[in-house]
Amino acid sequence: MKLKNTFQRLLLFFLGCLIAASAQAQSRFTVSGFVRDASSGERFGGISISAVETIEAFPKSLQTFTNSYGFYSLTVESGKQQMVLVNMTGYEPNAFIWSGTKDTTVNLEILPLEDLDKIEAVNIVSKKNMVADKVEMSKVDIPVNQIKDIPALLGEKDVLKVIQLMPGVQKGGEGQSGIYVRGGGPDQNLLILDEAVVYNATHLFGFFSVFNGDALKSVELVKGGFPSRYGGRLSSVIDLTMKEGNNQKYSGEVGIGMIGSRFTFEGPIKKGKSSFMISGRRTYLDVLMQPFIMLASNGGNLGYYFYDFNAKANYEISDNDKLYVSGYFGQDKFYATIKDGDYKVSSDFGWGNRTLTTRWNHVFSPRLFSNASLIYSHYKLGISVEDKSPFDTFSLKYQSLINDIGIKYDFDWRPAPDHQVRFGISSIRHQFSPGAVVVKGGFDFNINRAIKNIITVESGIYIEDQWKLGKLQLYPGIRLSHYQVDEKQYVFPEPRLSVAYNLNPSLSLKGSYARMNQYIHLLSNSGISLPTDLWVPATANIAPMSSEQTAVGVAKDLKGGYSITLEGYYKHMNNVIQYKEGASFLLGSDDLFDMQAPTDSRNWENAITSGQGWSYGTELFLQKKIGKLSGWVGYTLSWTQLKFPELNQGRVFWAKYDRRHDISIVGIYKASKRLTFSATWVYGTGNAITAPQGMIPGNGHSMSRFPIIWSPKFQNQGNWMTDYGSRNSFRMEAYHRLDVGMQFHREKRRGRETWELSFYNAYNRFNPFFYYGSTSYNWQTGEENWGLKKVTLFPIIPSLSWSFKFR
Repeated sequence: MKLKNTFQRLLLFFLGCLIAASAQAQSRFTVSGFVRDASSGERFGGISISAVETIEAFPKSLQTFTNSYGFYSLTVESGKQQMVLVNMTGYEPNAFIWSGTKDTTVNLEILPLEDLDKIEAVNIVSKKNMVADKVEMSKVDIPVNQIKDIPALLGEKDVLKVIQLMPGVQKGGEGQSGIYVRGGGPDQNLLILDEAVVYNATHLFGFFSVFNGDALKSVELVKGGFPSRYGGRLSSVIDLTMKEGNNQKYSGEVGIGMIGSRFTFEGPIKKGKSSFMISGRRTYLDVLMQPFIMLASNGGNLGYYFYDFNAKANYEISDNDKLYVSGYFGQDKFYATIKDGDYKVSSDFGWGNRTLTTRWNHVFSPRLFSNASLIYSHYKLGISVEDKSPFDTFSLKYQSLINDIGIKYDFDWRPAPDHQVRFGISSIRHQFSPGAVVVKGGFDFNINRAIKNIITVESGIYIEDQWKLGKLQLYPGIRLSHYQVDEKQYVFPEPRLSVAYNLNPSLSLKGSYARMNQYIHLLSNSGISLPTDLWVPATANIAPMSSEQTAVGVAKDLKGGYSITLEGYYKHMNNVIQYKEGASFLLGSDDLFDMQAPTDSRNWENAITSGQGWSYGTELFLQKKIGKLSGWVGYTLSWTQLKFPELNQGRVFWAKYDRRHDISIVGIYKASKRLTFSATWVYGTGNAITAPQGMIPGNGHSMSRFPIIWSPKFQNQGNWMTDYGSRNSFRMEAYHRLDVGMQFHREKRRGRETWELSFYNAYNRFNPFFYYGSTSYNWQTGEENWGLKKVTLFPIIPSLSWSFKFR
């Protein structure tokens, strides 16, 4: 009853906001509309819109920004003529005169400077790129064009690997796209593509991400001070938006790389009213190698590939209504067939995501904008093995999947230029099938084990109020989070607050606080991010994760388009889960082959343990987004610890991806219209891992300590035991790497051609991927020594790619 009453009060409050928005006194008038790219018709968020009184001796300047759909609203006192200015870095500025005597709709177009060939002649730094003027902190907007310029592994441009270069973000391991933000795990990141959640965002076992940069319009990373509209994860939000498509003319891009090819095509469905965009990518090493593999394996087969496909369309129904439909479809597949006479072994291992989003924008009034969304998300993992012989057939199949259907309704109310209120409601129905195993063999040997589908509902209702009061900016908000599984219900208030105080226009002090809850867990017993990591929901027995994060900082805008921020943070996490020692993703059950075991169960709940974690540190970020030279320098000093009652004898231990020091330097230099240089250098303290420290004889006295470690031969040497020491008490070697790239551009009659040559790990650093025990025998002394050896993954790797952007 309390829950019902709370929701009723909040809904009544939202209704009051709608009534207030439509009943504003006519002593004030509003100019509103949308801002578009004149060459493509794309709408952009974050564009600065300012109004200056033209008839006053001491004119007052007012400012606002477009929302993510390009909508702006400026309200001023009636009768005061205004000059309205539009500013965005990389675009020709635009302006118009507005009388200020009535509500007016003005849709604006801005022309890219690239089209006017004035990049050097016009050098404008819009307030979108200024950090001191914003109340938000721990937030980074990453220009898509910078992502395309940064050198990458095998030439495959990767959004997540660029995000890994940001302060406060750790990578999982050599070459991988795993994201660990401020001490959180990879499951604590909310990755949304056009508002749809993407569960497994990697290809090739984590080495590439699923996000094709050619299809993206914007990328935003939020590490703290989370706005109330976001919920469901503890550590970060990675918000990606796909291109709308060019509604003026047909254009596109094709590219060929070392392991795959890609294409993007966009254009008008009805010029000026609707457009589409399609983009695809596929690897082709399996196709090239297949004839050689079949020849060498006597008709067998072996291969791996992945593909992505993005599509988006929109239609402008009226000046106040616009409809969007977008989707993503991706798949990884590994397959193998081995033949030997009448014997045949075949295996198949695949995983993939599908998303579909339908959105409707509606402008209720010059000050009130809304967006309604219907969202579908699907993730599936499948493994199958079949062994055929003339006498018997053995098969094993494993499957895990997630199906989400969600709705959202968000409102954006602008009562004044210095006052913006957002509120909305959302609900998602999750269907989890955490695991199903079917084993069939001869002699009536059949096992069918499945965890019963788990249906959960996750909902939220929120309001956030961004208000500028002179030099002080306030951004309070609250989200009421609700979750239901079986008969159990969880309800949590999540207060949020961001504060900024401008000491002067280019210098500000900032602070933030956020409480978050997460109702989904990722179980992993591997050292790297794999698709076999199992997504499971919070249940009546497994409580949701929660966190509280506080941050303080200072932001400074410098001359020449530079900005610098310094932030310190502290985050505490509760109900973090991990597998108990020895448990696995195969149902987390020890009775897989027990014929008397029930055919459906939730034994994975008994295979995990809950604990808590702490993370704290300092981040320094120097960035430059414009000019011939752009890039950033990031440094993170941090500590992350965990504590579980059933792990490490209940003692505190370092998290695997705890890194004391993390440095990234990124530079992009556009030497001319025909030549671009780029380089990145990264350094990170080694990961904390659990490794054998020595051997202990039966009397309990240590025989030797590291580097003499465990060997399989010890298993046959009486009562010798392996001493692993404390959990994650061994540090891998420090990681560092240099990547360099060169792009050669050439303008042609129908478009622009680009050749790119890059070198991954340019100075051939042997970075550790994992360690293993090794033995050596001294024939002279008769002694056998045991030691620790490292395995490296990538030496220096050159790559060459070609792309053509046609128009």
